Amino acid sequence: MKYTGMPSGMWLLYRKSFKNSLVSVLGYDKKRAERITKKAKQRYRWIIIKLPEFEKEDRFKTNIVNCAMLISFLQIMDKRPTVEKATDYYEKAMTNIPTKIFCKLGGKKKYGDKDIEGMKRTAKLNAADRNPYSWNMEFIPYEDGSGYEARFTKCGICALMKEYGFYDLTPAMCHLDYTMTEMSGVSRFVREYTLATGGPYCDCGYKKRGSYR
Repeated sequence: MKYTGMPSGMWLLYRKSFKNSLVSVLGYDKKRAERITKKAKQRYRWIIIKLPEFEKEDRFKTNIVNCAMLISFLQIMDKRPTVEKATDYYEKAMTNIPTKIFCKLGGKKKYGDKDIEGMKRTAKLNAADRNPYSWNMEFIPYEDGSGYEARFTKCGICALMKEYGFYDLTPAMCHLDYTMTEMSGVSRFVREYTLATGGPYCDCGYKKRGSYR
């Protein structure tokens, strides 16, 4: 995957929040956080360059780029965080102003025709059959019209975290689904299983606010 374009843009958007969260969440001093960030950028570029290019129709390229960013910082940290600390760190690092804006904009389009058609196309793509760092997904609308479930049987984040020795910290990334859905303002996120914790699949359920199961 080329570093230029979206991956480099993501680094510019999130480097500061990843650095600041080293201080506010993990307790590093500012000088050490600055040094970690500089080294992490080199690791991030290397991880990105090693990844294959994603298909044009693949909507999950951003997810794997975010994973590469987290791994790059984990590799440089003085001490491996617990799952709980990694969860807090990643959530704080990712929920900056650009993410909040993105979630709000996405919420306005949620459940519209374009959103539904996009989910159906993604389900047909089965990109992970050709790219181990992508996802395979089923699209399952709720019969009562209250939303839908995206059910993942292959997960690129699991593959990349395992490759770099951080598979046990994968749930730190899974948790962000709840946070981002909450920020959208239109959905509740519901889940029973994740592949990262030994489940048969990852179920990502999006329920319209005000609906009940």
